Amino acid sequence: MSYEFPVDHRGLFEERTGQFLSFGLPVSDLEELRASINSTWADAPGGWSYEWSALAAKYSAAGNHSLAAMIYGIAKFPVLANESRRRALRNQVDEYVKAATGFGLEFERRILSLPYRNGEIELPVHILSADGRYEDAPVLLLSGGVDGWKMDMHPLASAFAKNAGVTVVAFDQPGTGESPVPLDAFGDEVIDGLVSTARALGNGQVAHLGVSFGGNFAVRSGLTGAVDAVINIGAPVKGAFETANAERLVYGMGDIVGNALGFDAPATKEALVQGLRAFDRSVLMTADDGRTPMLVVNGADDVHIPLSDTTLFEERPNTQVHVIPDAGHCAVTKLPELTPMMIDWLRDALSGTAPRTGR
Repeated sequence: MSYEFPVDHRGLFEERTGQFLSFGLPVSDLEELRASINSTWADAPGGWSYEWSALAAKYSAAGNHSLAAMIYGIAKFPVLANESRRRALRNQVDEYVKAATGFGLEFERRILSLPYRNGEIELPVHILSADGRYEDAPVLLLSGGVDGWKMDMHPLASAFAKNAGVTVVAFDQPGTGESPVPLDAFGDEVIDGLVSTARALGNGQVAHLGVSFGGNFAVRSGLTGAVDAVINIGAPVKGAFETANAERLVYGMGDIVGNALGFDAPATKEALVQGLRAFDRSVLMTADDGRTPMLVVNGADDVHIPLSDTTLFEERPNTQVHVIPDAGHCAVTKLPELTPMMIDWLRDALSGTAPRTGR
């Protein structure tokens, strides 16, 4: 279930330029496609997915599978609402797997069977390890949000696998990417299954890093004590699910979330909010004892998530909160410089020496 929706391709460029450049996209390519794209959804010359896919194919033919994978990731943005987007995702998987020999890491694509609504689903995950000895290291579960998925998170996944002493298991949260189920309350079962799988895969320690909506699931993992450490980058937690915030969403974000929720047509703001209320994780804070160390990061100028969803963690024990000035949603343009700090924090958290408070 997915649908196309009105969104100006120029707005997508405006919002995402910094993110796309952070993938390693040359500025010249960005500007060339900015000039040539005239439609968000058309599968024809001038169409978003068509033009980005053509560029990705050029890099693939030249043997640059890593950049091709990242560009196919842009081609499938923002949702899998038509065949051109779904084809771009399949191509992204193919290019990413081809690129894996150049990651400088041990890589495995594995299909997991996970619990969901009294049954099981199959979810593809990507495992990245410095040495392939999964049993000797903690496992870091890592996901993006509703429009940036596991392969789009490769710079983060690679950095943590190489430098944090962890095995990374990257996955698509419910309602996105290769996940076969929508974003609904039952998705928590999928995450619980991933945590159990991660404990069995590694040395028993499990951390959870989530970007954007993925951070919402990471927050739940931390507040319920399901994992040993959490990094939340720009998660919607409470205020993001109120009607006032839904009414101010821009760049098609309301419909991106609607696609993740499983709607097949644009929803009213009331229906959108109703679908999201199950993800208000603030209700878990009353029973939380602060046992799980948590690092919370977001940009001060986030247009999607109210600042209160970040600062509400400031009084939580065993938690660091960083509001990054001159940065937007998930502080994405500052992530390269923030990543070493996050890696150091995770190492300390898993060794039991993370500072208890700070901002």
